[in-house]
Amino acid sequence: MRTALRHKLAESLAGLPRAEDGDNSSARDWEWSSVALLNVAAGNRASEWLRSGAFASTGNEAGFRDHVVELISAKGIGEDGSEATLELLVDIALGSPAVCAVRAIRRIAPELAWDAPELLEAAAHVAWGFRTLFNQHETVALLRQESDEHYWRSVLAHCGAHNLQAVLDEYVHYLVEGEGLVAKTPSERARGVAEAMVRALSIRPSQIEVDDVRAENGRFVFKKPIKMRGRFAMRLAELKDEEGGAVRLSTVREAFNSPFRPFVLATTSIGQEGLDFHPFCHRVYHWNLPGNPVDLEQREGRVHRFKGHAIRLNVAEAHADAVRQGRMPPADPWAAMFAAARRATKSRDELIPYWIFEGSTKVERRAPLIPLSREEKRLQWLKRSLTVYRLAFGQPRQDDLLAHLVRLVGDGFDASEFDELQIQVAALGCLFSKRAYETQQCAPHFGRCRHEAG
Repeated sequence: MRTALRHKLAESLAGLPRAEDGDNSSARDWEWSSVALLNVAAGNRASEWLRSGAFASTGNEAGFRDHVVELISAKGIGEDGSEATLELLVDIALGSPAVCAVRAIRRIAPELAWDAPELLEAAAHVAWGFRTLFNQHETVALLRQESDEHYWRSVLAHCGAHNLQAVLDEYVHYLVEGEGLVAKTPSERARGVAEAMVRALSIRPSQIEVDDVRAENGRFVFKKPIKMRGRFAMRLAELKDEEGGAVRLSTVREAFNSPFRPFVLATTSIGQEGLDFHPFCHRVYHWNLPGNPVDLEQREGRVHRFKGHAIRLNVAEAHADAVRQGRMPPADPWAAMFAAARRATKSRDELIPYWIFEGSTKVERRAPLIPLSREEKRLQWLKRSLTVYRLAFGQPRQDDLLAHLVRLVGDGFDASEFDELQIQVAALGCLFSKRAYETQQCAPHFGRCRHEAG
C-alpha cells in the first residue's frame, strides 16, 4: 500500500510550485506547507474552510490561529525536501488521526462531499481529541520507545502501523446506532459521532487513593494515602481527575465503550442495571459469585447485546471477504460484513447475525475459584440453574441447554416431556414447518394465518 501511495503522491507532488529564491521559510517548512499546497492544487474547499475560521472552536491553544494563518499562506516547497516530503505524505495518508477520521466519518455519512465543511469540522474535533490521548504521560513514554524521531512523526508512524483506520471504521459503525443517529441527517450524524468520540478520547486519568497501612509496635498504623493515576482501569463511579475536576459516571462508561482507554471497568451489581458494556468488551470477571442465576445473567448480559464485541469479531472472521473482494471497497465495511452474514444464514428471525453469531470468540466468564471454597461448588450450581432460567424465558445459547438435557437424559429423564412445558410465542407462520402444514390438524390454522397476513 505504501508503494502505491508513493507513486500516486509523487505525481501530485511534482506539480506543486517550488519555493522562490530567497524564500527560506517555504524551503524550511516543506513538512507542513506541502499538505496545504496539495489541497489548493486539488481545488477542494479545505483552504476556504481554514480561512473562514471554522476551526476556531477546535483548537484553543495560544498561537494556534497564527499557525493556521501561516499554513494557508504557503507559496511553495523546497527542492531539498521532495523525497522526505513524499515519505511524510504517505505517513499522513495512512496514519494521521484527522485523515483517518475524515474517511471513517464519511463512511456513515456518504452524502457529504469530501471537502464539506461539516465533515472537515467533525474530523478536526476528533483529531483534537486525539491530541489529549497522545499527550498523556504513559502514551508519550510508549511511543518514545518505538522511535527517536520527533514525537508527532512517531504518532503518525504508530497510527499507520497499527491501523488506526480500521479502529475508527469499527467505532463509527457502532456509534451511529449506539447514539441513535440512524435517522438523522448526514451533517447531524457526522457531528454526533464526532462529539461522542471526543468525549471518549478526552477523558482524563482519575485520581485513586490507596490506603497505606503498616504495622508498627504491634499495631496497625494508617499513613497518608498513596495517590495513583487511574488510566487503564477505572471504576464506574463519579471520579476526580488529576486537576480535581469531576468526571461524570456517563463519561467513564462512554470511554470504556470505545476502543480506547480505560480497558478495565470495575463495577458492582448495584447501579449497573440497564447499562450496556458490550461495544468493546466480551469478558466478565466475577470478583465474587452472586447468590442466584438471575443476578449472574444480569452481570453477563451487560456484554451480550446487539452487535456486541464477540459478535463483530466472529462476523469479521467469517465474512471479511465481503470487504476484500469486489472492484470498489464498500462505503461501510462493517455494514457489508453484516449484510453478508445475514445473507449466509438460514434463520428467518432477526437474532442472527446481530444478537447471535457463532465463531471462535465467545463471551467469556472468569471466576476466581479458590480450592475448597464455597465459590467452587456454587459456580456449578449457578451454571445449572442459569440453563433452566434461560430455558424458561426461551433465551439463546442452546449449547448450554443441550448439555443440561444430556445430563438429565442420563439420569433417566425423558427429554420429550419438555414438549408439554413449552410456551410458543412466535408467529404461527414461523412455528409450522412445511410438513406440519400438510397435516390435517395444522393446515386450517396456517391457512388462516396466511389469509389474515394477506
